[in-house]
Amino acid sequence: MRRCLNPPRNGEGDHAKHGGGGPSPAWVLGPPPPPPAAAVPLPVPGRNGFTLVELLVALTIFALLSAAGVTLLSFSVRAQAAADQRLERLAEIRRAGALLTSDLAQAAPRISRDEAGAVRPALIGGSGQGDALILSLVRRGWENLDGANRPSLQKVQYRWVSGRLERTAYRHVDGGPAMAPVAVVTGVRTVRMRYRDPRGEWRERWDPTQPTLMPTAVEMQIDTEQSGSIRQLFLVGAAV
Repeated sequence: MRRCLNPPRNGEGDHAKHGGGGPSPAWVLGPPPPPPAAAVPLPVPGRNGFTLVELLVALTIFALLSAAGVTLLSFSVRAQAAADQRLERLAEIRRAGALLTSDLAQAAPRISRDEAGAVRPALIGGSGQGDALILSLVRRGWENLDGANRPSLQKVQYRWVSGRLERTAYRHVDGGPAMAPVAVVTGVRTVRMRYRDPRGEWRERWDPTQPTLMPTAVEMQIDTEQSGSIRQLFLVGAAV
């Protein structure tokens, strides 16, 4: 916009039009006009949200992802439970091996008496084929942490009862009652025992004529529901 600072006096404009002399009118340019405002698009009716088809597609995708997540989580939980059960069975086998290794390695050639007073050999070994009593022996090295008035010898027995391999200990070697049995291995289907005599021959049972004679090695083969067939070999007493 142009603004006239010195408007022409009377007659000066006409004089200029006719070519007459005289001072020219003073015209000054003002500031430039502002640029036109940008056009703002108007909202189109009916396009402010999702359509029904878009919502259905989104819900379908979410349902598929949720189902896949639940399936993966269930599989992970089942796999973890199976792994824990497998590790527990392996831990049972290792505990049984550790207990038998310790008991047989410290076996003493010492006869004992049962609760009825009958004399029992130093080591009794069954075959495991239908025998509830698998192994009975007297071991050394029973720790006396409480300082009780008892010897360091302890009578222990291993039995196969209702699919469990149990270890029973006695407070006294001669005529004492048994303590509560402890399940060493569960899920045992079969047990097979063998005993190696001092001449190197293997026997299915150990029932020697000399009550203090003991085998040099004991072999145990058990068949479990989870781990299958497992064979372990243990040295006895002085043969260690």
